[in-house]
Amino acid sequence: MLRPANVVWPAVAAEPQVAYEAVIGIECHVQLNTHTKAFCKCTTSKAAANANVCPICLAHPGTLPVLNEGVLRKAVIAGLALTCNIARQSKFDRKQYFYPDLPKGYQISQYDEPICSGGRIETVLPDGSTRSVGITRAHIEEDAGKLVHSGSDQLSGSDYSLVDYNRAGVPLLEVVSEPDMRSGAEAAAYASELRRIMVFMGLTDGVMAEGHLRFDVNVSVREQGNEALGTKVEVKNMNSFSAMQRAIEFEIERQVDLHKSGRRSEILQETRLFDESKSQTFTMRVKEGLADYRYFPEPDLPALHVSDNLIEEEKERMPEVPSAVRRRYADLNLPSADILILADEMPILRYFDAVVAAGASPKLAANWVLGDLMAFTKESKCSFDDLLLAPATLAELVNAIEEGLVSGKIGKQVLPDLLQGGGKGGVKAYMKEKGLIQISDPAALETLVDNVLAANPKQLQDYCAGKKKLLGFFAGQLMKASKGLANPEMLNRVLTKKLMEAEKAAEPLDK
Repeated sequence: MLRPANVVWPAVAAEPQVAYEAVIGIECHVQLNTHTKAFCKCTTSKAAANANVCPICLAHPGTLPVLNEGVLRKAVIAGLALTCNIARQSKFDRKQYFYPDLPKGYQISQYDEPICSGGRIETVLPDGSTRSVGITRAHIEEDAGKLVHSGSDQLSGSDYSLVDYNRAGVPLLEVVSEPDMRSGAEAAAYASELRRIMVFMGLTDGVMAEGHLRFDVNVSVREQGNEALGTKVEVKNMNSFSAMQRAIEFEIERQVDLHKSGRRSEILQETRLFDESKSQTFTMRVKEGLADYRYFPEPDLPALHVSDNLIEEEKERMPEVPSAVRRRYADLNLPSADILILADEMPILRYFDAVVAAGASPKLAANWVLGDLMAFTKESKCSFDDLLLAPATLAELVNAIEEGLVSGKIGKQVLPDLLQGGGKGGVKAYMKEKGLIQISDPAALETLVDNVLAANPKQLQDYCAGKKKLLGFFAGQLMKASKGLANPEMLNRVLTKKLMEAEKAAEPLDK
């Protein structure tokens, strides 16, 4: 029906736009770097498949597990670093699995009485702001073996998988966060900080590609303002921060689209995997519930007691956590960008601290460490721990430049030799031996300027006549005459003074 032109029709109210937010929590399995497994004496070092096994980790009848004390101590350190409460008494439980890579048919873990609970860590977001993320718990458990999937068997034409039990029984610390994150960027920042803490504390080697940290990300979506959580979806076995961020972003978009299209019932509590080539998640299996695991107390292990003395011992031995290092560097008035890099990896931190401890200015030391030395380590594919240039030697070089004994240009010129182990007798002695000590004596600089001006009378006459661009000519001639060893600042002052005197002498007398 056509609307009459003279009738005012009521405006049709637009449907309200619903905003959604993501709720993200992360479970991380940290592979502890003990020399032996969690409950037996098998080594954790690399070996041929199924070489590091024994009747205990293969669950032969009649064998009994015994907790590795090193695992306990590392769990306590982790709890302290994560500001958790350390339980003075906890216990182990059996978590039932029936996978081919789990020889027992169950995993020794901790269920309702974890060793650590109620912690918090400070993460740094890409924009430099910080976000505090709660830690629900951290508990000890053992790893499963590893399935090695092959292509088709050329003889039979069938696909097959092999099982390597070397990893079975390797100690893990599972760290479970609160659902405090709201984006892929926040989750990646949290995961990066957690890795940094675990490596700084010496608890893991932290090589993501080798599975030393494996992250399971839980993502749900809800309408903003609604406190109830949506259906949780787990994206499993993330071992790259960039992949984690992309997986979360895809999962958030997928779930929001299902909400908006009225198909939220299609969001299942399931486990999904991430296809990096397609930047998409896909279903792996429907998520097990707690009832499926059939937890019950581990009958072969006694209750776990942690003494106050043990906690104090580890507290005294543990190094600074990364957030404390960042605050300490901020007190040195270092730029935020420098702080994030210096406090990112332990070898860089150790080297920089040693340079400053040897007496170098923090800012100048940071410039050398983050500039020339970092470029050298990347090009040489080595660590700061491998540098032949001792921190004390770099500190001496930095101080020599700051004191004016050598120029920054000369410092960069000799750096390659110092990085190869030169200058072990001291930088000053090295520079003197090479004839590289900067000329800073006023009398010597005056003589140098006088000689250059005398050798270039035509240019001096033109300068006095008004051709001021010749100042650069004289500066170049002076650096050439001094072989680059003249103190540039002092030399410039002497040259300016001498040229002013020459100009005054060339002025005509008043008649």
